[in-house]
Amino acid sequence: MKSIYIVFILTLSCTLIQGCKEAINLDQITEFNHNINSKSQPWTHDKFDNDKFTFAIFSDLSGGERDGIFEVAVAQLNLLRPDMIINVGDLIDGEYDKIEDLNKQWDSFDERADKAKAPIFYVGGNHDLTSEEMWKVWDKRYGQRYYHFTYKNVLFLILNTEDNSPERMKEIFDIRAEAIKRVKEEGIQVFPQTEYSKLPEQKGGNISKDQATYFKKAIADNPNVLHTFIFLHKAPWKTNNANFLAIEESLQGRDYTLFNGHVHTYDYENRFGHDYIRLATTGGVQFPEKGRSADHITLVSVDKEGVDIANVLMAGILDKKGRIPNNGDTLCFEKANCITN
Repeated sequence: MKSIYIVFILTLSCTLIQGCKEAINLDQITEFNHNINSKSQPWTHDKFDNDKFTFAIFSDLSGGERDGIFEVAVAQLNLLRPDMIINVGDLIDGEYDKIEDLNKQWDSFDERADKAKAPIFYVGGNHDLTSEEMWKVWDKRYGQRYYHFTYKNVLFLILNTEDNSPERMKEIFDIRAEAIKRVKEEGIQVFPQTEYSKLPEQKGGNISKDQATYFKKAIADNPNVLHTFIFLHKAPWKTNNANFLAIEESLQGRDYTLFNGHVHTYDYENRFGHDYIRLATTGGVQFPEKGRSADHITLVSVDKEGVDIANVLMAGILDKKGRIPNNGDTLCFEKANCITN
């Protein structure tokens, strides 16, 4: 910033003072300057890593959201300063099917999300989109339920795995409501016994033919991007959803990476030579007995050489005072490591 200020003052001076013989050539201004003339220097090299961009991802916060975690995540993201932030769905509880209640839940999420310095791109999960009423609220507030965009010649595909017919969605909602009732009365351990837990839509969701057509066109229209990223809530390849498999087919021959959520435990899979990464939680209920279940933020850096992915545990992101922001020192970010009475 200091260098830019000096260049501005010099340029302004040359404009106002007739004695300037020539304008400053901005192409000759370098970002790195030093006064060491020796053959050796006290640094490794001067090829600075400034041709990349970094975005962040957070995972499920609903499905038993724990108070305070997401607020800490937003504060930590503001410390990390990514170019943008994306998620993998389940942003509200969505248990109720009344538009007034749903709007209150979205108001709460939006108020907290708006505190992020970087833009947040929304992805819908089953807690967000499991009924026509949920669709209506989403459509009015946020528009499309699936979409794509490019940023610095990188393609981002945002899929909707709750893409069922209205009739089927109503059936799923009623079955899901019964499962929620049982869990509240008998505990989370009964969930595997419910009809909802056995539905293919619960495990892998659904991608419609129209959605597949949309993304195949988006992929075809962007053939020369550096990389393609796919964000979705569930894992439709686990249930061999034909329309998702068609999207995968159209991705052949290009570099791509996929991120999803839903299960609340971290998992890595190499599929067709590509990274398929399931994120754990950023405030949602945790299941350490099923795998690594911890609150984390994922940082992805992209340049012409490729992609680097770093998972950062929220328990380790400290501010300048050495504390977790937003009184996060009082919170538990990984159930398996917390002492309970």
